[in-house]
Amino acid sequence: MPAMRDPRDGKLPGSDVPAEFEQQDGLGNQLAHFLHNNPAVVPLIVLLVSTTIFSALIGERFFSAFTLTLILQQVAIVGIVACAQSLVILTAGIDLSVGAIMVLSSVVMGKFTFDLGLPPEIAIFCGLACGFLIGTINGVLVAYVKLPPFIVTLGMWQIALAANFLYSGSEVIRSQDIAAQAPFLQFFGNKVEIGGAIFTYGVILMLLLVGFLSYILSQTAWGRHIYAVGDDPDAAELSGVNVKSTLISVYALAGLICAIAGWVLIGRLGSVSPQAGQLANIESITAVVIGGISLFGGRGSIAGSLFGALIVGVFSLGLRLLGADVQWTYLLIGILIIMAVTLDQYIRKASA
Repeated sequence: MPAMRDPRDGKLPGSDVPAEFEQQDGLGNQLAHFLHNNPAVVPLIVLLVSTTIFSALIGERFFSAFTLTLILQQVAIVGIVACAQSLVILTAGIDLSVGAIMVLSSVVMGKFTFDLGLPPEIAIFCGLACGFLIGTINGVLVAYVKLPPFIVTLGMWQIALAANFLYSGSEVIRSQDIAAQAPFLQFFGNKVEIGGAIFTYGVILMLLLVGFLSYILSQTAWGRHIYAVGDDPDAAELSGVNVKSTLISVYALAGLICAIAGWVLIGRLGSVSPQAGQLANIESITAVVIGGISLFGGRGSIAGSLFGALIVGVFSLGLRLLGADVQWTYLLIGILIIMAVTLDQYIRKASA
């Protein structure tokens, strides 16, 4: 039998809140808790809706295997770097050096091959080690020296960027030279056809990386420690989590992933260019925020970051095919960023 309301004030017995407000608040909390537990839902919906709208406006040529795989190819670099950025932001940090690490690592791979005469496999390993080392330094400065992640990675961005141009001399290693002498550097630019759709190895790597990190974050103790540190580092410490080791491992892995992105960048461009990928730090943060990962840490998913990167890719290509000014892309992406942060604030307050 339903509870009887007092006809004088419409309140449930024993409650100071009107019944209709309790019901509304209950529905709002339920929605907030659902979005809190499933942060990738909203960016997935935005991705599906935007794809549907552009398909209706442009026609079948947009919703085709060729176009959709083209979007994947365009966002492969950003998607991989966004994976690294996601790990850091989940700990309530931020990494402004991801783009510089990626480019410096690619330059190390190219220069070690052509200037030092090392086998491409050894040069690639050195490039990966370079990214891992820089990430580890970031982690040590954040975890042990207690410097703010923003300041640490801002400084490291300048250092890596300067090292990149000083070491490379701003010279590009041409794709023809790489193809003739060290084609393994271009490995991730190779393509494979699957069901009429053409994928580069770089796209396949991005999808595998997203799946692997999603599993690690949801199914391992290390993944749960990352969320705990981002949510409340003091409480995580009291629970037995080694906060310092977790932070160092996150930044080190982020640096390694950025170095892998540098190898993929060589395959994407065919060449080694010191000027490439300079906006990867901003683009990765954009993908992460639109993808539903909280800038305050402790909430979000790697899959959401992938959806965020794809949303940017869909908007960019869709508006270009419609003949719209490129500034409309920036305007719409800016609106999405503000809406995503606003939604995150609502979810945090409602689910607290």
